[in-house]
Amino acid sequence: MNLSRNLTRNTILAATAVAVTLLAAGCGGNTTPVETFAEADDPVAVDAAAWDNVEGGLNAMWGSTDRLYSRSVPPSEQAPKSIHLTAWRGERASAQAVLWSGTGAAGVECRIGDFTSDAGTLPASIAEARFVRYTIADKSDPKCVCPRPKDHPAVLMPDMLDSLTRFDMAPQTTRPVWITVQVPADAPAGTYTSEITVTRGDGWGKIRLPFELEVQDRLLPPASEWSYHLDLWQHPAAVARAEGVELWSDAHFEALRRTMAPLAAAGQKVITATLNKDPWNHQCYDAYDDMILWTLGADGTWSYDYKVFDRWVELMLSLGIDGMINCYSMVPWNNELVYTDAAKGEKVTVKAEPGTPEFERMWTPFLKDFKSHLAAKGWLDKTNIAMDERSPEAMDAAVKVLEKCAPEMGFALADNHSSYKRYTMMRDVCIALQQGADRADLDKRRADGFSTTFYVCCGPHFPNTFTYSNPWEAELLGWYGLAAGFDGMLRWAYNSFPEDPAYDSRFGGFPSGDTYFIYPYGRSSIRFEKLIEGIQNVEKVRLLRAADPDSVKEVDAVLAEMLKVNILDPQQPWLDLTCRARAALDEASRK
Repeated sequence: MNLSRNLTRNTILAATAVAVTLLAAGCGGNTTPVETFAEADDPVAVDAAAWDNVEGGLNAMWGSTDRLYSRSVPPSEQAPKSIHLTAWRGERASAQAVLWSGTGAAGVECRIGDFTSDAGTLPASIAEARFVRYTIADKSDPKCVCPRPKDHPAVLMPDMLDSLTRFDMAPQTTRPVWITVQVPADAPAGTYTSEITVTRGDGWGKIRLPFELEVQDRLLPPASEWSYHLDLWQHPAAVARAEGVELWSDAHFEALRRTMAPLAAAGQKVITATLNKDPWNHQCYDAYDDMILWTLGADGTWSYDYKVFDRWVELMLSLGIDGMINCYSMVPWNNELVYTDAAKGEKVTVKAEPGTPEFERMWTPFLKDFKSHLAAKGWLDKTNIAMDERSPEAMDAAVKVLEKCAPEMGFALADNHSSYKRYTMMRDVCIALQQGADRADLDKRRADGFSTTFYVCCGPHFPNTFTYSNPWEAELLGWYGLAAGFDGMLRWAYNSFPEDPAYDSRFGGFPSGDTYFIYPYGRSSIRFEKLIEGIQNVEKVRLLRAADPDSVKEVDAVLAEMLKVNILDPQQPWLDLTCRARAALDEASRK
């Protein structure tokens, strides 16, 4: 095992005595080396001549949040002298600076100044600068979908947003810096000026990157009040392994709070919980651990231990994620259930195929007891028994038993069989993007008080949120979902980490980055920030429409254009449409 990978498994980004050190050569010896993990080497050979004409020392410019910048090649485009961000009060806005050096630079820092305008001053603390880190990824290719071809070419991609305040740049490297501005809800409207000051640890020179922030006289409410139905599946056990803490311990729940807080801030509506053993049959690097322990007593009666389930749900509710509790699954992928036989003192695994007597024998007592427990906790009306891509035959059997034993609970389904047309009573249906849905059905379900979302997973190749995907694809998912009439989106998964995601974002047969959005220790990613940008756009359009439908005519015109072209075709002018939708929304918000 590579030393850096061994270290990052349990101590990723933690400043410890054994951390790998990156020290830029030739930058003076009067700076303290920055302790961090070592990134992977670039799998693609690069012509060193690309750096021949790069000026010595440290260089910086404004880049684009729509682009991914190579670590091994200096940027070549003409850089703007300043940039202009537009945001509502309460909104989160992003920018991307790009640093590069032919000779290396130690102790690089990026400081953000106060935001000043005629309306007043906003403190620098509303913004943060995060160094972007590189991980191994798949080369973008329409053939790279599930299962990923064996020996598919690897590349190095920028993705994770680090929390380091200083960074050592090696010679002949480029390093993006992600700028996030959280506009205060009470900020006076106006155009503010600020700047990023880039310095080296040796004190040789400063680079200033000015920018403007236009705060519009509109308010985006807190994420907990957004209507967008975001459902990114959570994986608690993966956090325990990745951060080296005991499963379900106090330390684990502290780590879970840190990990799930950014998800709550993105407007997540759904808690992912499990009913028995790993419902996805070990498709992730870490198996889903039991949240509810089943025991068959010596007298033949069943009992259920809900302590972990309750603590997990209570944690998520405390963060404001309180729309639904989706429990997986009455039809797990291998149809196996595990319980403890008290008389024998051992674990037993049984096969409970939908439609068989064993299926009803196992699920009937559980559903009745679970219903009573949920009612006592006050959670019954928000709990759904959830299924993932199950066949209509399996769904028929599950629906029959649930409606017999616990009709008060709802159903949720990730649907790739158009089952939403058959099971019209389902509270929460998510339809595969490739499958599509009839707008009349979406409108009818909404009128009935049900949510209908779309999902992407290991396919399609485009649009998606892989580590090789264009950043703007994550934003496009918001725009397209709005155009097509969906209530939001689902994706597996928020944090099903591969072995060492900061080093290598690939896992199994899935395209790179498919299994997670964020990194251990609550580090965000470019993909996650752009996904939030798309969700905010949807919320802003919704608020403007509610106030005056005519105010968003130009936005609606662009959305109509999106529906005229194949969303799965990357050759269509999607970036242009995305940029035009942004511009139309900004203009509508000024009225």
